[in-house]
Amino acid sequence: MTTFYHFNFNVLDLNRSLSFYREALNLSPLREKEAEDGSFKLVFLGDEVGSPFQLELTWLRDRTTAYNLGECEFHLAFRTTEYSALYQKHKAMGCICFENPDMGIYFISDPDGYWIEIVPEKR
Repeated sequence: MTTFYHFNFNVLDLNRSLSFYREALNLSPLREKEAEDGSFKLVFLGDEVGSPFQLELTWLRDRTTAYNLGECEFHLAFRTTEYSALYQKHKAMGCICFENPDMGIYFISDPDGYWIEIVPEKR
């Protein structure tokens, strides 16, 4: 048997990314791992309801250029019961990068350009 565990985003500025994910999606660090020589740091983020899936942010000390994300044809998705409030928050943050009103979804972009889909909870 296998289960989803985590997904990784490599980031240039770990503190900036941690602040973004805290503000935009209320994600907080669950655990961290740092190389003894300081060459990398991993931070695993979890959501406020304690779902088992985590987002791993990887920071590499020697990385100085932006990551090539191709055409952003991949994304992470979050489902929310507070779609309208979250939309207004993301709009105020200026991080909405694509909207699809016909499907009732939108995407935000994190500081490194990763796209995150926001989906309303179906009732």
